[in-house]
Amino acid sequence: MARRSFPLSKVYGLLEPGPVVMVTTACGGQANIMTLSWLTMMEFEPPLAGCVVSDRNYSFGLLKATGECVISIPAVEIAEKVVGCGNTTGAKTDKFKKFGLTPLPASKVGAPLIEECFANLECRVIDTSMVDKYGLFILEVVKAWIDPSVKNPRTIHHRGRGNFTVDGKRIRLKSKMK
Repeated sequence: MARRSFPLSKVYGLLEPGPVVMVTTACGGQANIMTLSWLTMMEFEPPLAGCVVSDRNYSFGLLKATGECVISIPAVEIAEKVVGCGNTTGAKTDKFKKFGLTPLPASKVGAPLIEECFANLECRVIDTSMVDKYGLFILEVVKAWIDPSVKNPRTIHHRGRGNFTVDGKRIRLKSKMK
């Protein structure tokens, strides 16, 4: 098999696990949405997730100040709104209004849920030891919501530079994991 060198700046497109999510934060009565794909599960119970937020993003300061957020998981049907949020700064724009998204009150955190997303995870930051160096926030999911009317949602996955893949056919294989 022939092999060729691959640019290091594109490696994330090979490893990106997805799905693309929307992270909401709220501070001083203002809610914001950030599109994010650098996210990973770290533990099952309690559910812990790690997410990388650049200090160049408006949401970085909000997440650092409040210590809480909501991870909203969109399906492909709202992909253009998701990418639009990712291409717009919340410092000057109400993304809920601009992209026609509906904020819903959360039960355990101050950040809102997004009604148009099939799942919403209320989170609290539990570890900031790697935030200054890597932008890595460790989050504990403290409440999870799903829309039971959405069956087999298809998520989007960022592959870099405006390229995305969409979940396809699901298969089931024998596994010892619960």
